[in-house]
Amino acid sequence: MKAVAYYQSLPITHAEALLDIELAAPQAQGRDLLVAVKAVSVNPVDVKVRANMAPEQGQAKVIGWDAAGIVQAVGPDVTMFKPGDEVWYAGSLTRPGTNSELHLVDQRIVGRKPATLSFAQAAALPLTTITAWELLFERLQVTRDNGQGKSLLVIGAAGGVGSILVQLARQLTGLTIIGTASRPDTADWITRLGAHHVIDHSQPLDQEIRRLGLPPVDYVASLNQSELHWSAIAELVAPQGKVALIDDPDHLDVKLLKRKSVSLHWEFMFTRSMFETADMQQQHVLLNEVARLVDASVIETTLAETFGTINAANLKRAHALIESNRAKGKTVLEGF
Repeated sequence: MKAVAYYQSLPITHAEALLDIELAAPQAQGRDLLVAVKAVSVNPVDVKVRANMAPEQGQAKVIGWDAAGIVQAVGPDVTMFKPGDEVWYAGSLTRPGTNSELHLVDQRIVGRKPATLSFAQAAALPLTTITAWELLFERLQVTRDNGQGKSLLVIGAAGGVGSILVQLARQLTGLTIIGTASRPDTADWITRLGAHHVIDHSQPLDQEIRRLGLPPVDYVASLNQSELHWSAIAELVAPQGKVALIDDPDHLDVKLLKRKSVSLHWEFMFTRSMFETADMQQQHVLLNEVARLVDASVIETTLAETFGTINAANLKRAHALIESNRAKGKTVLEGF
């Protein structure tokens, strides 16, 4: 089968940062689905792993953690899917990635692809949707159809996670949503997706909140550059509020949250698959629920750009876009 991999961690501008290779086709075992991959999207985790996790000498490492495709075969313990089913999922950090023609994935983290979306449109959503859903409903403990009179600040709202988090919060809760953006096109994007207010994250965020005359924020979802905004977050968050992070800041002074009794929450969507937690199958349930919402026209795809077929050259372009910190929505590649 065709695949895209790397043998050493190199800058994305290097000729061998990502390579087109051929690999033996894997075989489904246990709870595995063997999926014929039709489309993938690129996330910041792809860039982080490629840049920081070198494979063993002479070994090819295939990455990629979003896919939409068709089940080709199933392992003997599979009960929820059959060959021919159209699926979407975000995979596991502990297994080879989705940048390959055929891919193995545990059925417990796979959902039914929305019938109303193409494979490309569907591939934009799984990883960011799982992250946003878990952050909002499990980490921050917002309840559906609730939140009236409270507010949510989404820092980095135009990115992949922000683009779906804004939609989930607007469509499924009563929260007032404040999104951050620094360009007219990204401000327009998050407004269209449901943000009630937009503030500029190139400015001190606490000052931006005051500029709009908004009260302290009950919930903060910091999706990127948390270290840069940390002091402002501590100022703008409401007493007894909640802050959730998904990025990897080098240093945070958590004591800044103490005087307000603010709680801090981490969201990492791979936790369930990495540790095979007892509730691992909740990601299957989650993806099926979001597929229902998509097919009911409640949630829309966050696909912003399609970069062509799944090959090394196009994936390098997508990684470079992620590294530029100027991506809007999701970038997808389709077909081999």
